[in-house]
Amino acid sequence: MAWIYALIIFVAGAIVGAFAARLGNKSLKQQKELKKDLDKSKYELEQYRQELVDHFARSAELLDNVAKDYSKLYEHMAKTSTELMPNLPEQDNPFARRISTLEAVKQPAEPLHDQPRDYASGATGLFNDKPVEEAPEKVEESKAS
Repeated sequence: MAWIYALIIFVAGAIVGAFAARLGNKSLKQQKELKKDLDKSKYELEQYRQELVDHFARSAELLDNVAKDYSKLYEHMAKTSTELMPNLPEQDNPFARRISTLEAVKQPAEPLHDQPRDYASGATGLFNDKPVEEAPEKVEESKAS
């Protein structure tokens, strides 16, 4: 009789164990699916970010080209307006006000006879705590003393 009780307890334990394993397996399966979905979402997000970076880089390049072309066109119009209509009063020429600013932009900031420096003047902000914008003030202070 004792072995019948042992067999009944063994069968009951097997049933409870199978039920627990089945519940645990569903939870584990669900976790694996969630992990897979999370990895897929992370990958898609990274691809989207890369596409966004590529888009803005291309847009910036195109805008730069447009700005250069517009500048060339405006410069051409300003030059040819004075050449083709030399007797036109200055107030009637829409480009007359900006011709002087166009020529001022073309002039180099530094004289061409100086040799280029192979070093940066002042701190660049690489090894100090101050940002780059504050570095020129430090250079002016050191030149004054």
